[in-house]
Amino acid sequence: MDFVFYDLETTGISPEFDQPLQFAAIWTDKNFVEKDRVNIRCRLAPHILPSPQALVVTRVTPDQLIDPSLPSLFEFSQQVAEFTERWAPAIWVGYNTMKFDEEVLRQTFYQNLSPNIYATQFNGNTRFDILPAVYAAYVRHPGLLVWPTDDTGRRSFKLDRLAPANGFNAHNAHDALGDVEATIHIARLIATRSPALWSELIDNAHKARVQAKLESFRPYELVTRFGGGEPRSYVGCFCGYSHGNSAQAAFFDLDAADPSEFLGASDEAIFAAVDATPKIIRGVSKNKAPALLEHTAPSAEHLHRATIIANAPEFRQRVSAAMAARFVEDPDAPPKPVEQQIYGEFYSNANKQLLQEFQHATWPRRQEIVANLSDPRLRQLGRRLVAFYSPELLTEEETALFKAYLRDKWSAPDVPETEWMTFEKAEAALGELRSAGAAEPRELEAIGSFLKPIRSAIH
Repeated sequence: MDFVFYDLETTGISPEFDQPLQFAAIWTDKNFVEKDRVNIRCRLAPHILPSPQALVVTRVTPDQLIDPSLPSLFEFSQQVAEFTERWAPAIWVGYNTMKFDEEVLRQTFYQNLSPNIYATQFNGNTRFDILPAVYAAYVRHPGLLVWPTDDTGRRSFKLDRLAPANGFNAHNAHDALGDVEATIHIARLIATRSPALWSELIDNAHKARVQAKLESFRPYELVTRFGGGEPRSYVGCFCGYSHGNSAQAAFFDLDAADPSEFLGASDEAIFAAVDATPKIIRGVSKNKAPALLEHTAPSAEHLHRATIIANAPEFRQRVSAAMAARFVEDPDAPPKPVEQQIYGEFYSNANKQLLQEFQHATWPRRQEIVANLSDPRLRQLGRRLVAFYSPELLTEEETALFKAYLRDKWSAPDVPETEWMTFEKAEAALGELRSAGAAEPRELEAIGSFLKPIRSAIH
């Protein structure tokens, strides 16, 4: 199966409230022979304030953010969606993409009314992340790669250190295309030096195969990493799926506890096994290519404990309930911003058809389509897009509401609920960057000058 190695550079670290500025991808065959590549950028969306830190790191200038020759974020989302179809079927691969880039892509499709926000999992596509593969190589074959350290002497698995340490000297870090080329280099090293490990890891890109492994109730090794610690493996056994989320499996650590002690345990004890630290039962996302590896020599005790779980369907049901209970929402909590409602429910077929038409319609027709959407999330996002890209269609009242939306968003208090960039946060960030000498003064001055007229325009 082909690979699409890709990376994004963004305005900040929030998938929900930031946006991509650059998408780079290299399409290869299964042997990493290049078939095509793309490197596209886009303008800043009208409702986004970029993080000054992100601009400094990526070297994106304010002029680039508003370059009229670049596509809008809406047009950019259409271009990326087209590549997910053109190169299908393929395994979409990146470095730490499951936790960030994949979520940014989904948000980009969602907020720009693409009919399929799961594009890297449809049309025969699936996903894989090189970072867990690196962890697996570290645990299974420590001599496979050179393992660099950071400035404090701790082991570093960051791409900008790992790739140069292993012979990739042309790495242009924090440029999407440079990161893609570095990721391919690391993938090729693992695949060449340990074909068996690579094959086993790539097998996990297919969730049906992960499911089959789990539901065999055999002991498996799960390689993962927590915090700043070193990667390690856990010998465990499947013990159910989270209620309401069949993609989230429960994995019982067979070295941490005897499952027989939990068969008659209280609900509180089972919840603690799922929720406490260290965990006895941890979650495994079967659709995120976990580093789930064959345990070649399980002990008699491992096999015995796995058999107990296999023969205890009632216990597995209670574990499933405990897994789901970790994410129960407070019914009295205020409504979430629309960006955080992405996983609220699947789109109806009728709405999907309207979204398909929306992608290719004129803006006046798009405004009509938005009014006919039955999903309130999509109506809100659609009205926002019309305001962004065809403001002349708005009434005076709608224009005033849009301006108030921007003013409230960008002037929000600096509290945990404010997860997006505001003027207050941007000014504080610029001050920190100046104090730390982290950028040229003229670079920071340009960012500050860019933000001033935006602030004036909404007051």
